[in-house]
Amino acid sequence: MENKKLMNCIWIAMCIFSITGCGKDDAQSDEGGASHLEITVKGNETRQTIHSFGASDAWTCQFVGKNWSDGKKNQIADWLFSTGLDDQQNPEGIGLTAWRFNIGGGSAEQGTSSGIGDEWRRSESFMTDVDTYDWNKQAGQRWFLKAAKQRGVNQFIGFVNSPPVAITKNGKAFSSDKNQYNLSQENYTAFADYLANVTNKMKEREGISFEYISPFNEPQWDWTDGGQEGTPAQNSEIAAVSKIIDQSFTNHAVSAKLEVPESAQLNYLYDDDNKAGRGSQINAFFNPSSPHYIGDLPHMAQKIAGHSYYTTWPLNKLSETRTNVKNAIEGNSKPLEFWMSEYCILEDNNEISGGGRDLSMNPALYVSRVVFSDLVFANASSWQWWLAISPYDYKDGLVYIDNNKNDGLIYDSKLLWAFGNFSRFIRPGMKRVVVARNDGRSEVQTLEGVMATAFVSDDKSKVSIVIINYKENKIPVKVNFENITDIQQLKYYLTDGKPANNLSYQGTMVPGDSFEIPARSIITITNQD
Repeated sequence: MENKKLMNCIWIAMCIFSITGCGKDDAQSDEGGASHLEITVKGNETRQTIHSFGASDAWTCQFVGKNWSDGKKNQIADWLFSTGLDDQQNPEGIGLTAWRFNIGGGSAEQGTSSGIGDEWRRSESFMTDVDTYDWNKQAGQRWFLKAAKQRGVNQFIGFVNSPPVAITKNGKAFSSDKNQYNLSQENYTAFADYLANVTNKMKEREGISFEYISPFNEPQWDWTDGGQEGTPAQNSEIAAVSKIIDQSFTNHAVSAKLEVPESAQLNYLYDDDNKAGRGSQINAFFNPSSPHYIGDLPHMAQKIAGHSYYTTWPLNKLSETRTNVKNAIEGNSKPLEFWMSEYCILEDNNEISGGGRDLSMNPALYVSRVVFSDLVFANASSWQWWLAISPYDYKDGLVYIDNNKNDGLIYDSKLLWAFGNFSRFIRPGMKRVVVARNDGRSEVQTLEGVMATAFVSDDKSKVSIVIINYKENKIPVKVNFENITDIQQLKYYLTDGKPANNLSYQGTMVPGDSFEIPARSIITITNQD
């Protein structure tokens, strides 16, 4: 009996020890043995320059922008684009700095005969027949173009999933051949002129200047199932069409640059991975010795665009794939930017599954780690989410709506506000800088714990630091600055699982202050408004 009492006492003591950590704080047991996780922003060690953070208008804006009430669609636009603050200094929106406009293929006009079963994934086209245009088309999407501009967005990208059905091989906006581009050579010029006309008309009629036109989307996929508009394309076809578009842009005095190749997965940028003729796209398009070299075209943007799908798990794949992208770009004979131009959660792994709408912090944290990795390991200059507005039971939206073309409820998400920790305070032109840590952990080693990345303006007067705590416990942190002067006071903003904490203002601090990052949360520290 006495032995049993003794064992009970020992067991209780052990439980108390495990809970209290013997008086040590969370950082000491979980983040490297120091009393605080201390990070130092090294102002002189710069990396890539940030162009933008953005999202796409597909597929929902065609209905919301045209049919829904002004109050609801303006609320959605505020959430996506606003840089205003409310009376409590909380951001009213996430301040996106880029907007992707889907230049539709015309399956919407075909209705059920389009072969695309989901009405939301059919798109109108400005081209109603060969050489015939209707500039009143895509009214809902044009509403969001103007709403974005009114709220300060000035970077616009027009992207194409399929050429107009009036000129495709099969008269459809998806392919009948899983390997070949759904456009005959005799229609290459018609497609090129179409893109030039759309670009010029959007500027003339809507006051929207497309900085980039992206003529191809995920050319590695077959696009034969009628799930949405799309077409495969060989590297040889992409190169041939791009040359004709470039000439048409010159002929029509179009200032926009071409963005290629929108690879379906990041690994297709540097290897084939059983996609012969549609892989190794950095080398294919930007190596002067390649037969498909188009890097010297006057309208070709000196950047490479790819999508982060299916490369985010396990964590070694997350970091290694992006490091390979960076190395492949750095090994190219001329400098290139990298843009991560589309992502949503399609994965199904131990941490996350694309199926099932989830407005909570779990997908928000998963995506934030992907953003961190694309910025830090691949040196992404731009990061763009897929569906800005989703009607689906899936993890593919920033804002969600009822599946109703005419009206319904709208829902923000933790993913929206988590993305805002990056988009709202890392503004165009800021440079990523190295962050040193006192726990000795490399950036790869932080992917399961606390991730930190920082950005400064050219004159080093503005700074923004994003810290992600993936852990189940709070972490005490200090932030210091090296070779950055006159940082007197900093504001910080929090996104976590609590309903009120949606990029919410938390107060001020000065460099060297200690503060806590709550469990499973994201904090942005900045001296910007």
